[in-house]
Amino acid sequence: MDPDSERPGEPPDDGPISGAGLVNGAGVSASRPVVLDAMGGDHGPAETVCGAVRAHREHGVSMILAGRPEPIHRELARLGARGEIAVADAADAVPMAERGTGALARTGSSLAVGIDLLRRGVAASLVSAGSTGAVVASAVARLGMAPPVLRPALAVALPTVRGGATVLVDAGATVDPTPPMIAQFALLGAAYARLVLGVADPSVGLLSVGSEPGKGNRLTRRAEELLRGMPVRFHGNVEGDDILAGTVDVVVTDGFTGNVVLKNIEGTVRASLALVSRSGIAGPAQLREVARRYDPETHGGAALLGLTATVVVAHGASRAATIARACAVARDLAEGQVVARLREHLDHQAVR
Repeated sequence: MDPDSERPGEPPDDGPISGAGLVNGAGVSASRPVVLDAMGGDHGPAETVCGAVRAHREHGVSMILAGRPEPIHRELARLGARGEIAVADAADAVPMAERGTGALARTGSSLAVGIDLLRRGVAASLVSAGSTGAVVASAVARLGMAPPVLRPALAVALPTVRGGATVLVDAGATVDPTPPMIAQFALLGAAYARLVLGVADPSVGLLSVGSEPGKGNRLTRRAEELLRGMPVRFHGNVEGDDILAGTVDVVVTDGFTGNVVLKNIEGTVRASLALVSRSGIAGPAQLREVARRYDPETHGGAALLGLTATVVVAHGASRAATIARACAVARDLAEGQVVARLREHLDHQAVR
């Protein structure tokens, strides 16, 4: 879906930033900033504002906070950061329970204002810990898909026992994809592995209930057929235990299954480490290092692939440290021109 050039309640491309603009803030530096949906997530704006300040102070990220000015300035003052972070006023916020069209109707929300700053080129990237469905729907409607992408996908790099990482895609953006969409997720995931993880020739596996050809439901079986004809190094079907084993570089699945897998991995790691800690097998220092590798605070968030601009979705329960890391990831993705390079990869594959 192409973004509208101008929507009711939103400023035109050459107009000022919505609301009162960047008020009592540091302004926009030569390096375009990351805009953060300050009202998004279970703990906004207290944790999101703190995360933005940490991103600026600890990671050197230029930031804009989009949201209701009163609580944002109150939090900035509490942190001694008035004048340090720019603020873009937004009168509304998208509730965590909101999805799709409901989020689109809130044209004055912090999410809409943030996406508008990104669309107009004021910001280089966007971070939100808000409802994934709301972020995806709003980003697709207001930013548009990068041709020939059919639907976006969330990519998360999960550490493996071999020391590298496996890209899980889709981790929750498109819960009911068609087989061609899943096949395209494989292209997006492989390109992401090349550009971000530096894997020269990524192998791709399709998550199923068995590794044998033809295993799975109708969606998986048809996707497998398509993947065998795609310009990727298709390994074949993989199972859930292959993800952290590092059997392949990219594991592709639908967003519903991918999100369940991601949450299950995070929960299993926490439970396993708690059991090991109680048994006295390993000390707290060793366990913290293992936990850190799988903590959302480490990877920050998931890149929403397939759009015309850089969007990172953080966990809804994100605290300040995770928000800060997500902002640093968004800055790095934008500076690495990953969105443009992903599109080049897709265009190249399309003409092969």
